[in-house]
Amino acid sequence: MLVSQILKFKGDLVFTASPNESVSAAAALLHARRVGALVIVNSERVVGIVSERDIVRIVAELGEAALNKPVSECMSLDVYFADPAETVDTLMERMTDRRVRNLPVCRGERLLGIVSIGDLVKSKISEVEAEASGLKAYIAAG
Repeated sequence: MLVSQILKFKGDLVFTASPNESVSAAAALLHARRVGALVIVNSERVVGIVSERDIVRIVAELGEAALNKPVSECMSLDVYFADPAETVDTLMERMTDRRVRNLPVCRGERLLGIVSIGDLVKSKISEVEAEASGLKAYIAAG
């Protein structure tokens, strides 16, 4: 299965924030939207990604003062991307190797969506279930 197929199913909605957004506001948005990461954009260009882990890390380091810091102080600058033509297996390998849970999907500079490890696992499970059903039908047909 391709990333583009996952985005067709789940949609292309991506929650974003500005690098100047406060850590507190980013945490509130993560909570309200029930997502694990926000893509940080500056003039529609992806400049980073902030996850729940990044926020926990800065709060653990700085305490309550971290909440007023800009999200740019805790976001990951090394963003790993996905291309819509890549396969689920390729992305699962990249996520495992890089130890990330979310990949923004881009074509060139254009942000098209985001996929999480959960999206990829769900896709793989559907693929395996479809294969199992096909094999059962084949066996039953004799």
